Amino acid sequence: MTASFLKTSSGFNSLHQKREVFLKEAVTLFDSASAQAEAGDLNAAGSLILKALDQERRAGGVGPQVLQLIKPR
Repeated sequence: MTASFLKTSSGFNSLHQKREVFLKEAVTLFDSASAQAEAGDLNAAGSLILKALDQERRAGGVGPQVLQLIKPR
């Protein structure tokens, strides 16, 4: 294997791990929100849902981003 392949492969694994951390945190927050909602604390549940959605957004932002792929003329 070439050095560039190994570098790219390890970089991919690192990005995958970061994405997984964000998604696991989101699941934890959604579970906590569910428990709070069942307990009747809707304000706390809503706050936890927003935090979980933020973690999902962060997971989606991990890795290379392609902006303006098609440029208007």
